[in-house]
Amino acid sequence: MQLIKDKEFGGERPLFAAHDVHLDHVTIREGESAIKECSNIVATNCRFEGNYPFWHVHGFTIKDCYFDVGGRSALWYSDHLTMADTVIDAPKMFREMTDIDIRNVTINDADEVFWRCDRLDIRGLTLHGGTYPFMFSRNIRVDGLESDSKYVFQYVRDVEIRNARITTKDAFWEVENVTIYDSRLDGEYLGWHSKNLRLVRCHISGEQPLCYARDLVLEDCTFDPACDRAFEYSTLRADIRGAITNIKNPTSGRITADAIGSVTLDENIKAPADCVITTRRA
Repeated sequence: MQLIKDKEFGGERPLFAAHDVHLDHVTIREGESAIKECSNIVATNCRFEGNYPFWHVHGFTIKDCYFDVGGRSALWYSDHLTMADTVIDAPKMFREMTDIDIRNVTINDADEVFWRCDRLDIRGLTLHGGTYPFMFSRNIRVDGLESDSKYVFQYVRDVEIRNARITTKDAFWEVENVTIYDSRLDGEYLGWHSKNLRLVRCHISGEQPLCYARDLVLEDCTFDPACDRAFEYSTLRADIRGAITNIKNPTSGRITADAIGSVTLDENIKAPADCVITTRRA
């Protein structure tokens, strides 16, 4: 493998079609497509300031690197990436990619990151700001996520999330086959129109959670007192620890809680309208 160390590159495609290259302490200055149509690339202790540096790259490692704001849309149409101990200040990262391994990465402008990606293994990710992370992605495994981005995990499939703290709005809409363990989910309109969404030992806050859901499962979950109008038009099995403030018009299934503030079953409830709602004290 060729070593390129302590160098600077700029302009258009300075390392186009490079293969079997280790970049160490390299700075990519203003320009476009610095590392395009490449394979077997290792970048360590590098700084990326130009647009679109890694497009159509097959097999690469990025470690201890920094992506400046100018390094936007840096990772598209590529596969077999390992990224570790890296900070990203640029938006629109990771698009149309497969086989992504993330370890201890911070993205400070998480606008439209991880779109249409497949097979992601993530351990230790922080997302700040932006909208719609993970849109249309699938086969995702996450352990350790801190996110305050809006509209996270929309239209995703086959996802497992552990140990997350997500503060958001309208998260997990139109998802399918998603399981979340040991996490805090804070945001309005959580999980609407989902299919096979399962929450295990999660704490849920925000208005009108988990409506229009199909085959929803909650196991040992807790609810913030501000949660109301939960489960409207949902089919579910829910085991709730502690109290839930209000349940509204669930379609079918069973809900058990330690305490229930109120239940709304009105003329708008949808058939079969046979959800069993009980408290453990009953």
